[in-house]
Amino acid sequence: MGLPLGNLTSQLLVNVYMNEFDQFVKRELKVKYCIRYADDFVIMPARSSGGQNDQMYLGNILERIKEFLGKELKLQLHPDKVFIKTFASGVDFLGWVHFPKHRVLRTSTKRKMLRNLKNNQKPETTQSYLGMLTHGNTFKITKEMVV
Repeated sequence: MGLPLGNLTSQLLVNVYMNEFDQFVKRELKVKYCIRYADDFVIMPARSSGGQNDQMYLGNILERIKEFLGKELKLQLHPDKVFIKTFASGVDFLGWVHFPKHRVLRTSTKRKMLRNLKNNQKPETTQSYLGMLTHGNTFKITKEMVV
């Protein structure tokens, strides 16, 4: 959607504002698996067959979401940021690429992190990134950082 989220007030207000969207997805669309952070969200079919049925299901859900957002919240989805993909090919969400049994750091996130570490070598910064890296399959990059 592309809401400006520069400060804590914005982050709080987007959650209040998007509560209607959450309720619509849960109660009207009856989506079992939806993850939303601010204005980013991922919807997964309840029982994925990985085939054409999932594509049709997600396509129908997408149309209803576009209609709801436009009519009820006066928002629209960013045309270049909507994807219907198979879970096996990875879901790019919040700096990570999520797979069925693991997640890896997005390449651009890794580059940005390494650049930040090069420019700011405070122990607190390194520890913060090491904490973030515990949430995915990051053995190699963690080993590089510690050396």
